[in-house]
Amino acid sequence: MDLSHAMDFTGRAVLVTGGTRGLGAATARAFLASGADVMVCGRGAPAAPPSAGGREAAFRAADLRDPVAAADLVAATVERFGRLDALVNNAGGSPDADAATVSPRFVEKVVALNLLAPFYTAQAANLVMREQPDGGAVINIGSVSAHDPQPGTAAYSAAKAGLLGLTRALALEWAPRVRVNHVTVGLVRTENATALYGDDGGAAVAGIVPMGRLAEPDDVARACLWLASDLSSYVNGADLAVHGGGEMPARHTIHRATAPPFRHLDTINPHRLSSP
Repeated sequence: MDLSHAMDFTGRAVLVTGGTRGLGAATARAFLASGADVMVCGRGAPAAPPSAGGREAAFRAADLRDPVAAADLVAATVERFGRLDALVNNAGGSPDADAATVSPRFVEKVVALNLLAPFYTAQAANLVMREQPDGGAVINIGSVSAHDPQPGTAAYSAAKAGLLGLTRALALEWAPRVRVNHVTVGLVRTENATALYGDDGGAAVAGIVPMGRLAEPDDVARACLWLASDLSSYVNGADLAVHGGGEMPARHTIHRATAPPFRHLDTINPHRLSSP
């Protein structure tokens, strides 16, 4: 296989849900920069659609919790570009809520947005991709909450865990024509980082990440490019972790904060290293 142009998406069409801001917009720009035609969606029109290299993404308003709206979005993408090669199910999220008092309506909305909407959109995309000679790729954007829930995220964590399970199930059913993969995303520095991580924009939180920083949206976008490209043609049902190594265990964080400064071995009394 000639891989010299594996990351060139010229002539391919990509749909990025929730692609008008934050992580979704970065993903849309990455595909545009790689030559793809891109459709993004959101509940409301953005001030300006994502753009790169003098090209803009197309936009369509859609509430993907409605299966009819999800199917219409896919149909509009195919009508606009003539095909659909990759779907990035990025739309999602939830405010924190106390599981003991949260309303059933809140739970239903969170599960619908983070699990049902990706399912509905993927179903519609599969109907198109499976008829194309080159098939297609579905990429579900998940969260570390699926693996390691935090307080206040019960409904969201359950939905994201379901999305990971859905990814693996669809990968079994739709291969080899359509590959379905999952990206586990950790802490990301987006335009609302201050609201999420504090007034320092996440500087203090970054200390618990082994890589020493929060992810930039482009870190996740590049993972999506790879999963949609021919470079990953045998990758199916995978969970690609883009979280900088996760989070340091609490005991290590506390130990590191209280431990005396490290001394090089040459400065230590060699007699204290000998056996009694």
